[in-house]
Amino acid sequence: MRIEKINSSIKRELASIILLGDVRDPRISFITIINVDVSKDLQHARVRFSVLADTPKKIKEAQEGFESCKGYIRKLISQRLALRYTPEFQFIYDKGIKHAADVDKVLEEIKKLKPAQGEADGEF
Repeated sequence: MRIEKINSSIKRELASIILLGDVRDPRISFITIINVDVSKDLQHARVRFSVLADTPKKIKEAQEGFESCKGYIRKLISQRLALRYTPEFQFIYDKGIKHAADVDKVLEEIKKLKPAQGEADGEF
């Protein structure tokens, strides 16, 4: 239960740091924090994020932006949350949202094709 609370708190603070512009790196301006997984010993945390423009260039820029300021982000988190240990962050691009959007797109294409096939067969 405690780890879930810490995950939630860190996610909320990371989102706040990015949204309010506490980190002034333009490479991480249009980022969404998907989830945070803190290890049981609180030494490491995996932060999964998504980028508004899912191009390989933007994803790479976001990764580089996080790498360049992860020490500062850690410092801000340590100031905002009363934790015994502030974890080392590993930022990972999450393909889940892009994958879901791709699946929705394919399903929409199938829906458009289905009525056209029914009309060709003489069915309505």
